[in-house]
Amino acid sequence: MDEIRDKIIDRDIAEEMQECYIDYAMSVIVGRALPDVRDGLKPVHRRILYSMHELGIYYDKKHRKSARIVGDVLGKYHPHGDTAVYDAMVRLAQDFSTRYPLVDGHGNFGSVDGDSAAAMRYTEAKMSKIAMEILRDINKDTVDFADNFDGSEKEPKVLPSRFPNLLVNGSSGIAVGMATNMPPHNLGEIIDGTVMVIDDPEVTVKDIMTKVKGPDFPTAATILGREGIRSAYETGRGRIIVRAKAEIEEEKGRHKIVVTELPYQVNKAKLIENIAALVKEKKIEGISDLRDESDRDGMRIVIELKRDANSSVVLNLLYKHTKMRDTFGVINLALVNGEPKVLNLKELIVHYLDHQKEIIRRRSQFDLNKAEARAHILEGLRIALDHIDEVIKVIRASKTTEIARNALMENFALSERQAQAILDMRLQRLTGLEREKIESEYNQLMETIAYLKAVLASEKMVLDIIKEELLEIRSKYADERRTSIENNIDEINIEDLIDEEDVAVTITHAGYIKRLPSDTYKSQKRGGRGIQGLATREDDFVENLFITSTHDNILFFTNLGRAYKLKAYEIPEAGRTAKGTNIVNILPLQPQEKIETVITIKEFEEDKTLVFATRKGVIKKSKLTEFATIRKTGINAITLREDDELISVKLTDGTKNITIVTRNGYSITFKETDVRCMGRTASGVKGITLREDDIAVSMEIAEEGHDLLVVSENGFGKRTSFENYTVQGRGGKGVITYKVTKKTGIIISARAVENSDEIMIINNSGIIIRLEVSGISTTGRNAMGVTLMRADDGQKIVSVAKVNTNDTDIDDDEIQE
Repeated sequence: MDEIRDKIIDRDIAEEMQECYIDYAMSVIVGRALPDVRDGLKPVHRRILYSMHELGIYYDKKHRKSARIVGDVLGKYHPHGDTAVYDAMVRLAQDFSTRYPLVDGHGNFGSVDGDSAAAMRYTEAKMSKIAMEILRDINKDTVDFADNFDGSEKEPKVLPSRFPNLLVNGSSGIAVGMATNMPPHNLGEIIDGTVMVIDDPEVTVKDIMTKVKGPDFPTAATILGREGIRSAYETGRGRIIVRAKAEIEEEKGRHKIVVTELPYQVNKAKLIENIAALVKEKKIEGISDLRDESDRDGMRIVIELKRDANSSVVLNLLYKHTKMRDTFGVINLALVNGEPKVLNLKELIVHYLDHQKEIIRRRSQFDLNKAEARAHILEGLRIALDHIDEVIKVIRASKTTEIARNALMENFALSERQAQAILDMRLQRLTGLEREKIESEYNQLMETIAYLKAVLASEKMVLDIIKEELLEIRSKYADERRTSIENNIDEINIEDLIDEEDVAVTITHAGYIKRLPSDTYKSQKRGGRGIQGLATREDDFVENLFITSTHDNILFFTNLGRAYKLKAYEIPEAGRTAKGTNIVNILPLQPQEKIETVITIKEFEEDKTLVFATRKGVIKKSKLTEFATIRKTGINAITLREDDELISVKLTDGTKNITIVTRNGYSITFKETDVRCMGRTASGVKGITLREDDIAVSMEIAEEGHDLLVVSENGFGKRTSFENYTVQGRGGKGVITYKVTKKTGIIISARAVENSDEIMIINNSGIIIRLEVSGISTTGRNAMGVTLMRADDGQKIVSVAKVNTNDTDIDDDEIQE
């Protein structure tokens, strides 16, 4: 017992389990499931090809029994199940599984219907022609070898792989805690992309994608969209949508859907069973018959439709509910120096090129050693021919071969190998013709040696050789792309399909919005009646009008302090007199919420800020970038205090002067720097101290050279230079900016304008008038101003918009009487 107790080692079971599991995981990762980035092969595939190479089962030889090959792989290199080895070999031979099959199978090797291959005792196989390129130069010391599982044989750690097999044929496998799923590609495209990297190592993935369009599946089909491809190539991960190729044909007045190509790895028989089940469950209606007409000439699934069926609808339902539309999840995970890494397209190519550089250098060194050894022998033969009489005399005088060899070495300063070569030389080499052959061979060898030394000393020459040999393989094996790539309608940038132009956007009090060309409203003379802007209900009127570009971002800020974002082209276009679309169908506004102010921007710049003003005179400043991402349901732009509402938002550079105007004719101007930047949901600070029964109605940027245009509800207005407004400290009561009377009515809006600007004024009857600012006289701060728009009984001005375009006057017949 004491002896047994001495042999017991105390071990924490958690540590033991952890170490054992890690050892197992690494064994699966490195030894089974993941391909090597250099040759794109897993160990089992590598061993199958190497075993076939050692057996001499080349593409130009006879097929050999699969059982013979599998047995050789099992006995020498791969101590696992024979089924695993045979299944791996079968997959290498299936033209619907491997883009460029590496095994030429003879017999039943399965089908796209999911039929398994015949037993290995019935089938035969040999290497395909392109597989020879993977093992080319393996006998020239190009790769390292290691002991097999029992040390009785040597096997290659990696194959030379004279083309980028990992990208060309792809790979898939599930390891422990990780998986790889790499799609196959077109050989010609991959070689073109690799040559591009050789020519310019600084190329980007985007540049390479001009050559490598996307995966090229052996079953063809169609890839929808390029976003998944771009993601996979740039990050190593992506989701590629693949759709079956289907045509709608008409025969005897009835339509049928004919499917000729399926997404990669989709089982045709199971697909047909699934379609039949969906028809039986009435999830897809309109199908009268379903049959498989596939033969050796290609795939053909025929789906007959009923006479009243909509063929496009049925086809879309098939794409939605079946594997006719599938997703290939790309994970470019491969072993790099024994370590699993996710790689982008360029990294995969660069690692392959690094492998090829080593192959070329090692091959060149092997050829150099061989050439130098042969040149060394020839140098000895040349010496012997130059002194043939003395050589013969030495040999004849020697009793043994060893004595002769030593004498030759001593008398002619030869090496042992040279002396032995002279002793082995046949008498026919003494003829003049043979002598010339030796000289010619020696001269050629010296040229070869010089060239090989130059190759070993120049990386550029190494890369040129790689490029030349890749292009040679391309010319031999490249074929046309099978998988087509189409734009996914969901990924089309609608903005690219829409012309950029100025538009006018109107929003009514009842919440109707529409977009129309900005030149719909032509310039008129001051005091006109305007034209009919849009037909509204009796209790509705236009409340907001602004000019923007179709490509601009539109930020909508509501009275409740929330922000929404749209592109201008997302607003439905309508005619001048059309009512428009209810804004609740475009923006998810909350109850009692209405659009209060709108700004348009092209980009969310870092150095820009948004300044907010509320009805109670509160002001807040936030970074514009905080509003770059606005979800569909909107976000909180400011936290409002009780009974307060947002009235205006302005885009600034953070250094402007701000002017706030109240409805009773007061205003305050202060520096924007008096307000610190706050978070998006902050409530802000006091901008103006309001008098009794007063509220803020407008906030403007007080810029030099601009005037403040004030418009009252009864159509009066004036403009006053901002120079007349003294900059005060934030939070004061302000000064008089407009003389409010019963005639003028309260102030509706104030706008910062220039002499070249134009404005649009809208009343509650939906009438719009467009005026040139230059036609409005400049007066003092407390003046009443002039009539800008004549108002009939009950009409009130509700909105004022600034326009920066120059249009011609409208015709008389366009004026509403």
